[in-house]
Amino acid sequence: MNISDIAKKTGLTSKAIRFYEEKGVVTPPVRSENGYRRYNAHHLEELNLLRQARQVGFTLDECRELVALFNNPSRHSADVKARTLQKADEIAAHIEELHAMRARLLALAEACPGNDSADCPIINHLAGCCHQDDGKRG
Repeated sequence: MNISDIAKKTGLTSKAIRFYEEKGVVTPPVRSENGYRRYNAHHLEELNLLRQARQVGFTLDECRELVALFNNPSRHSADVKARTLQKADEIAAHIEELHAMRARLLALAEACPGNDSADCPIINHLAGCCHQDDGKRG
């Protein structure tokens, strides 16, 4: 398969595939005499793994580790499970942070009258000041 074939089969762009190869995330393909990349079924599996891993939040470095585990016949599923559970915990923590951010934004919006006045409690709070619009700044 050439790069456009593998791109269609994986749902990745040719540019993304070249990027992943350049970063050493996937096994480099064999080059034909004319310099074109030639992919096989193993490349397809690596790239599918990579695409799916990225979709569930794994970083590039984490994907590199997962591809290495995929290519390691003596891997332990416990290692893969541990990495997956760690990623799930990270995502849960991030979701909590996002909920807290949303709550703060809603509280700020609630404190703002949202009228034609230049005085804005949201701006004042974000700027760390509590003054009324008295014409003074600083």
